[in-house]
Amino acid sequence: MLKAYKTEINPTDEQKEKILRTIGTCRYVYNFFISHNQQIYANGGKYISGFDFSKWLNNDFLPQNPDKSWICEVSSKSVKQSILNADKAFKKFFDKKAGFPRFKKKGKNDSSMYFVKTDSKTVIRCERHRIKIPTIGWIRLKEKGYIPTDSKNFVIKSGTISVKAGRFYVSVLIDQADFQKVKQTGNGIGIDLGLKDFAVLSDGRTFENINKTHVVRRLEKKLKRKQRSLSRKYEALKERKGENATRQNIQKNLLEVQKLFKRLENIRTDYINKIVNKVAKTKPKFVTIEDLNVKGMMKNRHLSKAISKQKFFEFRTKLTSKCKIQGIELRIANRFYPSSKKCSCCGKLKNIKLSERVYKCECGNEIDRDFNASINLKNCEDFEIA
Repeated sequence: MLKAYKTEINPTDEQKEKILRTIGTCRYVYNFFISHNQQIYANGGKYISGFDFSKWLNNDFLPQNPDKSWICEVSSKSVKQSILNADKAFKKFFDKKAGFPRFKKKGKNDSSMYFVKTDSKTVIRCERHRIKIPTIGWIRLKEKGYIPTDSKNFVIKSGTISVKAGRFYVSVLIDQADFQKVKQTGNGIGIDLGLKDFAVLSDGRTFENINKTHVVRRLEKKLKRKQRSLSRKYEALKERKGENATRQNIQKNLLEVQKLFKRLENIRTDYINKIVNKVAKTKPKFVTIEDLNVKGMMKNRHLSKAISKQKFFEFRTKLTSKCKIQGIELRIANRFYPSSKKCSCCGKLKNIKLSERVYKCECGNEIDRDFNASINLKNCEDFEIA
């Protein structure tokens, strides 16, 4: 099976310069592919594929434009991959699965530096504290021992290096043996996701909303101040029509904002990982979650910001992956299953407002509404297996 491992690296200044130059070249080639096809279409021509564009770039364009020879100074595999990524974006557009490909902007949506084995005999070496990247050399890992180092059982097929908020990350795709699936001995679990509490489980466990904790609130308050400061600098730059000192201050402030965003993202992602692991450790026979219409929920302007912070889709993705690895059956309840309206005791349906936090039924059942929903999800029979 193929599994991805991502961790932070600590390159030297020389390696950073080479990585950033490669990423910049990949971004330029990606944008060049889009603009070249736009120009061909405007002149009445047909779309050229990534393979044809690569041949034209190497055989015609670069020999005729020696001032663009810096494209050849970086890894050819990275450049080729950026062309294939742009070609893939166009094919999604033609199949009506996505919009028209957008140009990548420096510092906002940069490309990644792609690397791969140069031939079948080559092995991308990895040790406990460092990894050898083709064209870059040995780079130190900040998280030691995370990436498997046994080259006989774990073969690195390819990888990417990305930069976010001034930090460098490596992601490698490893071909490894399938995990031995453990026999699940626990009972089934129903999980109700919400805003008051992130998740309420049918076994009685409750995971609080991480966004209401003191640490996250303090970081969000700090982020708001930094964003206001950045906005004022941009306004001042418009009035002065550009000064080097002001531009430098903007870059410093922008990096501070990016670091705060990244830290908040890491806190939320780490919290989701811990919840998924705690659910899997109980070895349930099955796990049932709702098929939430997040896109529809986001249309509520009063709750859209709170919903986006919860990362419901990321939770579902990670839970699906974990259940697949450990052999746990993941059930997705029908989107219109009335988990909140149904009494977990007698099965009667009752309309309940969002402000009502306790479910009271005529049969005498009085229970927390989220816990009631989680029990109903556990007992749900209208589901699909993920």
